[in-house]
Amino acid sequence: MSQLIKKAINLDKGSSEPNKKKVGKITKAKLKEVAERKMKDLNANNMDAALKILEGSARSMGIEVID
Repeated sequence: MSQLIKKAINLDKGSSEPNKKKVGKITKAKLKEVAERKMKDLNANNMDAALKILEGSARSMGIEVID
């Protein structure tokens, strides 16, 4: 999942300090594209739950989620 997020925004690696140093931004639309590809692998019942999982993953990598 993290590989797909990095690929979606052309990022080499995540932040070593995600709570202090942000390394990129991703839109919710891009996250939705990733969620559609990974939906069968995620432990989510619907798209909203899948997006929340991906948003958390992006934030833990130091990527800011924007609208």
